[in-house]
Amino acid sequence: MSAQVLTLGGERQRLSDETVEEIRAIFRGQVLTADDVGYDEVRVIQNAMLDRRPGLIIRCSGTADVVDALKLAAARDLLVAIRGGGHSIAGTSTADDALMIDLSAMRGVWVDPEQRRVRVAGGATWGDVDRETQLHGLAVPGGVVSTTGVAGLTLGGGIGWLHRKYGLACDALRAAEVVTARGAIVRCSESERADLFWALRGGGGNFGVVVSFEFEAYPLGPVVWNGMVVYPIDAAAAVLPRWRDWMSTAPDELTSRAMFWSLPAVPAFPPAVHNRDVLITAALYAGDPNEGRRACRELAELGRPLADMSEALSYRTAQSGLDPLFPKGELQSYWKSVYLDRLDEDAIAFMVRVGQDRPHPKTLVHAPLLGGAMSRVGATETAFGDRSARYILSLDGNWLDPADNDANVRWVREAYGEAVALRAASGTYLNFGGDADLNDADRARAWGRNVERLRQIKRDYDPENRFRLNPNIPPAES
Repeated sequence: MSAQVLTLGGERQRLSDETVEEIRAIFRGQVLTADDVGYDEVRVIQNAMLDRRPGLIIRCSGTADVVDALKLAAARDLLVAIRGGGHSIAGTSTADDALMIDLSAMRGVWVDPEQRRVRVAGGATWGDVDRETQLHGLAVPGGVVSTTGVAGLTLGGGIGWLHRKYGLACDALRAAEVVTARGAIVRCSESERADLFWALRGGGGNFGVVVSFEFEAYPLGPVVWNGMVVYPIDAAAAVLPRWRDWMSTAPDELTSRAMFWSLPAVPAFPPAVHNRDVLITAALYAGDPNEGRRACRELAELGRPLADMSEALSYRTAQSGLDPLFPKGELQSYWKSVYLDRLDEDAIAFMVRVGQDRPHPKTLVHAPLLGGAMSRVGATETAFGDRSARYILSLDGNWLDPADNDANVRWVREAYGEAVALRAASGTYLNFGGDADLNDADRARAWGRNVERLRQIKRDYDPENRFRLNPNIPPAES
């Protein structure tokens, strides 16, 4: 029942049985050590490659538990890992011997349909949000997998299926309630603590634990047009330029992505694509599904498809369609991404080559189209930074056998090294990143000229850098 927990300085601090019981008496939520039933289940995160064992886990039941957990960490100088949905590919929500502050039980969602406002607890997933908002024909821009946590996606920006129509998840944020490193509760918005509010919209989990988000919601659904056309992978060199040209005049309602992948032999997919390496051109139309059907017609005319699985679906079904392909705690994963200002001949040739050279069927090479509403926010209006890129190229290494870790990580890093050398390459999207440890060059690629302002805000709210298990922004020197 005793526990070993790391301090910020890297020393191990032993918490005796008596101390653990005293800590348990403080909290309404569970307090788990490695000896407790449920510990192994709770510590699991999305990425199976990161099999880490926190020294102590506090499963917070509400804001008061978060406050007391951070006060405990401050009093004992403990290293903290903050877990929301646990989807970070870099594993920022856990660390060996850290104090894990787990918000995953805090999943409430409250919708005000008249004001089109949605309040979301810090441990909720996008599936939780979609379930409640779609009762009222509303949606908040989220990601592409419904089990993703709201907190991590929003604080890192929030690219998904609606960013061209309604902007990033962080653009829909209107206010937040935050617990600081020393346990103070603060509210921020455009009119209160505006510096913190600016930093939360793209600056990651560097500044505090967000226990409540308030979003603006937008009219959508309940049915949308979901495009999914599958081409043979050897047609990619011909199909990709046509997809690029087709998307050059796409309306904001239409968000699309091209994906090199292998589809499993499951009933949801037609036999023609089972266990085949393929190029998928996918789209979601954020508007009337009949208009979406017309707008997406050309998606199946870019070549000779193996299958056209486009159809009108409920928005919730469209948002959760990829969930089974990303089972929690089963895939070994390592990802890297780069923005592309354009999809020129060099970029397409690179995508085709690495897309055909993927080391495992579950590895994904994909290029989401950007632009639209998200691109009309200035580079310094939010911490997210420059939004001028037209695409992201993401190298999502996924595989099953831990014995293959070194080879797969090496493949992603080598491919990324080539990607950043492309003429069209610019910045990087940290939500699609497998490395939490950043150097100054990485920060510059992610946040551009916003880095220094972020460091100053970090100094104001977390001068000891207690929130350091993340793509970290060190505090500015006093």
